[in-house]
Amino acid sequence: MVSAAEPSPVWPAPAASQAERRAIRIEIGIVLVVTFGLSGANAALSLLESALAPGGVGGQTVALNPSRAAQSTIDLLFQLLSVARLLGWAALGLYLLWRSGIAPRAIGLVRRLRWREDVLPGLALAAVIGIPGLALYLVAHALGVSVTIVPSSLEHWWRLPVLVLSAWANSAAEEILVVAYLISRLRALGWSENRSLLASALLRGSYHLYQGLGGGVGNLVMGVVFGRYWQRTGRLWPLLLAHALIDTVAYVGYTILRGHVSWLP
Repeated sequence: MVSAAEPSPVWPAPAASQAERRAIRIEIGIVLVVTFGLSGANAALSLLESALAPGGVGGQTVALNPSRAAQSTIDLLFQLLSVARLLGWAALGLYLLWRSGIAPRAIGLVRRLRWREDVLPGLALAAVIGIPGLALYLVAHALGVSVTIVPSSLEHWWRLPVLVLSAWANSAAEEILVVAYLISRLRALGWSENRSLLASALLRGSYHLYQGLGGGVGNLVMGVVFGRYWQRTGRLWPLLLAHALIDTVAYVGYTILRGHVSWLP
């Protein structure tokens, strides 16, 4: 018997009845429309718009955390609402899994993190994805197939803590919904692990297409690595930590290095 502190790899769920499978398909469709599926469609349109614009994809600039208002307090409230929306998406995924009989600990969200099982793998995943990801972005930008990404254009005194909050909110929403929720629900439909993994990775890549082909491909690879790691270990904390660390370094690092290094677009 597996304790709550030692989650095992998540094995395929028992086959659902025809009515249950239909309900699961409807549920997945609604969740995707509300969250990252619609984001993927918007990102694809943004990529098309960039390709048709003067200068092509390489001539466009995208701000990941733009200022939303001239007044500092109102801008802060807008930023916090964006964080709350992402956390709400993560909570939706957890709730729907819980309603289907899958508790948070069953997807690897144990209450106590462990250094060897969670923190060290999270740091390793951040390095494995983050460093090549930066290199891929620089190459793609040089080739003109990636937009110029501005991780933050915030100038207020509160920008650094808000950027960290945004990094964690992005991590929670993506890893809970795109990995744990989607793969678990596709597993209940009888999908194979490889097919579920591919669907998860394609979804992740799709809603990053606004960054250009480089961003889409890079995040597709990230989706394959993260999804497979979760399938094999059943631990979600390493993915959450790695993703949050990657985004924090990107957001805060850009804010610190902007204008001080020549290689940063």
